[in-house]
Amino acid sequence: MKFLVTGGAGFIGSHVVDRLIDAGHEIVVLDDLSAGNEKFINPHAGKESFQFHKIDLLHADITGFFDGVDEVWHLAANPEVRIGAEDTRIHLEQNVIATYNVLEAMRTKEVRRIIFTSTSTVYGDADKLPTPEEYPTIPISLYGASKLACEALIASYCHTFDMHAWIYRFANVIGKRSSHGVIYDFINKIRSNPAELEILGDGNQTKSYIYVDDCIEAMFAGLKAEGKNKNRVNIFNIGTDDMIIVKRIAEIVCDEMQVSPKPEFKFTGGKRGWKGDVPIMLLDASNLNKLGWKQRYNSEEAVRKAIKDLLDN
Repeated sequence: MKFLVTGGAGFIGSHVVDRLIDAGHEIVVLDDLSAGNEKFINPHAGKESFQFHKIDLLHADITGFFDGVDEVWHLAANPEVRIGAEDTRIHLEQNVIATYNVLEAMRTKEVRRIIFTSTSTVYGDADKLPTPEEYPTIPISLYGASKLACEALIASYCHTFDMHAWIYRFANVIGKRSSHGVIYDFINKIRSNPAELEILGDGNQTKSYIYVDDCIEAMFAGLKAEGKNKNRVNIFNIGTDDMIIVKRIAEIVCDEMQVSPKPEFKFTGGKRGWKGDVPIMLLDASNLNKLGWKQRYNSEEAVRKAIKDLLDN
């Protein structure tokens, strides 16, 4: 089969590309490298089954790249949740309009299948934990709102133009090739000043963290539901069945970096790390569990493994 992967040079996208190439498929990657890194996909350069195009989904004519494509994995997005409070257009453009452009290219070239990476932030401050897919979606960040808008666009295109979609709502995905997030920030802050570590909020934010390999396995497990599930739009949560507190993540980072003496923790205050931050998040992934998928690493194991990955690289 021929697959097109947007954001295929990014953290999660490059792992998807690895998996699809290993399965013997033909891959076309579109990425503007604003969040991705070409070195993540360099091992595939020169292969007949692989193409990479540095291109902006927002401003370029991308339709021609969809010729003969069987399935689209749409992972391109601006991943920085916090930036929406500073630049209110960025998630509208890079997430919503870019997704519209992908869907229009699919419609024009009659591509019928799309896999989309969404987020736990579509639920906002959920009262029910773990949060199931049926829970009301009331996002509190512009990032979450943009991802929910993308979900709505995808659903409407599926029903209007006979497409099928798999939408995955992620917990915090961490691991090798990650270039943002709390672990990445803590490591860089300690390298800059090993005597002090700034922690956003009160440090009591408690969330689910899933290792990237587990996340990739979960996405492919969801696709196996195709024979049983004829829905045009299939939505699955992906996350661990436990949580970890931010202060504990800071302690593990210090342990793995062998910082001595331990830095003084400085908290910025408030229960949220930033405007739109969801302080408690745990997703119900039981629908994927029923399909045979199960996490290999709990949140603390994933955090420790991700720290080692980043320190090694």
